[in-house]
Amino acid sequence: MKYKIKKLFSVFNLYTSSLLSGTLMGLTVAPFNVWFLAWIALAPLWVLVIEESKNLQGKRKNFPLSPLLWGIGYHGLALYWITGIHPMTWMGVPWLASLGIALFCWTFITLWGAAIVAVWAIAMRMISSENGFTRVLIGTAIWCGLEALWSHGALWWSSLSYTQSPYNLVILHLGQLSGSSAVTAAIVAVNGLLAEAWITNRRDAESAERISLVPLGFVNKYLAIAAALLITLHVIGFSLYSRPLVEPPETALKVGIIQGNVPNEIKLYPEGFRRAIEGYTTGYLTLANQGINAVLTPEGALPFFLRDLKETSLISAIREKGVVAWIGAFGERGRSYTNSLFTFTGNGEIFSRYDKAKLVPIGEYVPFEQILGGIIQRLSPLDEHQVPGSPNQVFNTPFGRAIVGICYESAFSEQFRRQAAAGGEFILSPSNDAHYSAAMPAQHHAQDIMRAIETDRWGVRATNTGYSAFVDPHGRTLWISRHNTYETHAETIYRRQTQTFYVRWGDWLTPLLLGLAALAWFVESIHRNVQANNQPSKK
Repeated sequence: MKYKIKKLFSVFNLYTSSLLSGTLMGLTVAPFNVWFLAWIALAPLWVLVIEESKNLQGKRKNFPLSPLLWGIGYHGLALYWITGIHPMTWMGVPWLASLGIALFCWTFITLWGAAIVAVWAIAMRMISSENGFTRVLIGTAIWCGLEALWSHGALWWSSLSYTQSPYNLVILHLGQLSGSSAVTAAIVAVNGLLAEAWITNRRDAESAERISLVPLGFVNKYLAIAAALLITLHVIGFSLYSRPLVEPPETALKVGIIQGNVPNEIKLYPEGFRRAIEGYTTGYLTLANQGINAVLTPEGALPFFLRDLKETSLISAIREKGVVAWIGAFGERGRSYTNSLFTFTGNGEIFSRYDKAKLVPIGEYVPFEQILGGIIQRLSPLDEHQVPGSPNQVFNTPFGRAIVGICYESAFSEQFRRQAAAGGEFILSPSNDAHYSAAMPAQHHAQDIMRAIETDRWGVRATNTGYSAFVDPHGRTLWISRHNTYETHAETIYRRQTQTFYVRWGDWLTPLLLGLAALAWFVESIHRNVQANNQPSKK
């Protein structure tokens, strides 16, 4: 009985440690922003996975619950803002059904992210290695590979890389080399080396029969290399961050944004229509009188179809003032509709159109509709028919080609990279974000900062309720709005045609790491087999 109680406490401590360290990682993003914890919060999980893997050699390997708990701690806390979609009674959804939808969304996306961590742990078990450096290489490669695979799906937001935004701009400049994978690789590698330092010293202490909470020989080669790697990566990032922005005057573009602050509760009703038309028309006239070149409105700023938009007072104001406007509204495609951004020239005519390509699951479409459609419809009376735009769109404007990411698309760096490679000279990021607490738009702004750095472009972000902002190519926020307020603001940005390594070559680091990891594991396996064959046989 005493042994069973001791074992029960041991298992409880194991799972508690996993959940706690995952929660520490969750504190790195808004609203807490304790970004530096990311450099140590993965190390406890690494130790648990490696030690558990050693203990299970030759035994039945159960599902790794501790990594799942770590993932729940991280993704669950980081994405808690999803529950802000409740209550949806303004949409006709009953209060209880609204709560069910909110909890389902939060639980599903949390478990989805946690499953990625669990798969990483399973892979670390299967690809066993006795060498700590090989384990760090393999663990980093697998994590980056899983994030790359994850980013090609519909649910993608909480990469380890965004834990550093917006405060550690120096390390975020590694994104100019290979996108967010470079930042993720840095975080995983440093944590892995710290974990290997702990594992090595604890084993040395046990072999020497020393009992100490912190082994005296903790300073070893793994810790030294972890410190050197952390410093070196920040030096590389700082060298990129320190490059001056040389902006020819002829590339200047003065852009204004309007933050309409039309609550979702009234947005699709007559009062919302009235406030939107009035607010955006007044804001446009105010900005046009400041001598700007163009105005950006948020995602769905005017909740009208294009055919109805042309008769509004805003379009009349555009014809009067002659200033270009990028207007968020709805486009039609057969019997379906798109969430679109339209360029209106000074004569009130449409110059270009971009349709949102990455839609929010459940919020904007029903994934696996044939399977889940009936369940969702029982929870909600909503009947969505929104369709995505083409993944290969370009967005031309009277000032040159722009890069567009509508709301959720800010998380998908490849969308921005592709458009930058196709000649996009500046970023337009219209968003809504009105469903949630201030934590969500803060995280959204952090995503936009990363995209600006990776592509080396100026960014303009216009939202319905905040946070709207202007960002330079180094990720520095020139201006940011308040939350839940009506605001207009204008800043000068610059059109750029530079191409970072990431824009040119994409995420080359992840396949390189996977190749090096496979090679290292193969060489170690051969070496291990040779040693085993050279052992003298026992008679």
